[in-house]
Amino acid sequence: MQLAQRMSRLGTESAFKILARAKALEAEGRDIINLGIGAPDFLTPKNVVEAGKRALDEGFHFYTPAKGLPDLRQAVADDIAKYRNVQVDANNVMIVPGGKPTMFFAISMFGEAGTEILYPNPGFPIYESMIEYSGAKAVPIELLESSGFAFDPDRVLSQINDRTRLVIINTPANPTGGVLERDALDRFVAGMEKFPHVAILADEIYSRLLYDGLEHVSLLEYESIKDRTILLDGWSKTYSMTGWRLGYGVWPAELIDHAERLQINSNSCPSAPVQVAGIEALTGPQDDVEVMRKAFDERRKIIVDLLNDIPGFSCVMPKGAFYAFANVTGTGMTAKAVEELLLNEVGVATVGGTSFGHLGEGYVRFSYASSTENIREALKRVKTCLQAKLQST
Repeated sequence: MQLAQRMSRLGTESAFKILARAKALEAEGRDIINLGIGAPDFLTPKNVVEAGKRALDEGFHFYTPAKGLPDLRQAVADDIAKYRNVQVDANNVMIVPGGKPTMFFAISMFGEAGTEILYPNPGFPIYESMIEYSGAKAVPIELLESSGFAFDPDRVLSQINDRTRLVIINTPANPTGGVLERDALDRFVAGMEKFPHVAILADEIYSRLLYDGLEHVSLLEYESIKDRTILLDGWSKTYSMTGWRLGYGVWPAELIDHAERLQINSNSCPSAPVQVAGIEALTGPQDDVEVMRKAFDERRKIIVDLLNDIPGFSCVMPKGAFYAFANVTGTGMTAKAVEELLLNEVGVATVGGTSFGHLGEGYVRFSYASSTENIREALKRVKTCLQAKLQST
């Protein structure tokens, strides 16, 4: 069989490959601690689970409108008004199965041969993968440890030209935990007013996971670009609903019909009972969200302290999400070599920085979406392993 040439340009998400390897090692009897996958270790809040069960009992077994249940789309609009202080029309909200469809649809709309799309690097690997699959040129937005992995607005703006169709912004960020604060976004948006032909995909999936009193600044707040900004968010991280597969996009009026056609041609619609659970998540008690955020904050401080105590490692304090992006250049090994060493020798699953783009070389991502006990034991193993490794060289 001869595949389409574009299939050779399609990448993957290494965290899932590492998860599979970790599970295989566990099946062989190995004791594995997984700090690789970006999934909260908490169960979905009980009220949300019960809402999903009731939906099944009440007959939510069938197709819904392609854009999702009207009540859920309105709940999303209300939630955005509450937490982002932005008014959006529920008709411009589309519910999708997870976060990736919004990303896939946006890149599909704007990416083709001869065009360019800017994306964060190191960043979520599907950005670069899907850009290249679309035929567009993937242009990296460099994120540096020296600036807390926040971008330089002037440098990003200097990369835009008449071939640029889309700019992807992710805050708080995966894999770095970096956060774009208001002053940087103000400068970026002011500059974007000179490029009215360029759309923006704002990936804000970690918007409720911020620390040290930082506020989330949504790109939807900026009226000058609101009519060309696509918001990506969902339930996976905030409500620990990764396996439910539920996300949403808020689309400009000019694009929502195109997004709906892409949904009809791919997913038809999201799961009906899962959407009912999504309504409960947004409209019900939010206590569990804060409980989880506080737990992540505590783990964040612990893991950074422990990482900085490992020979050859250093780590800046992340400001959001639940990832620590450790600098491992002091070990003298590549990112992938460290990843392999830790999994094979001491049973700690992590993700080498090059899984998030070439600018991730020299770094390893540790997820602190795991228990404090797991984090302490994992980092104890890592420290022992690295001490032995460096002493032997």
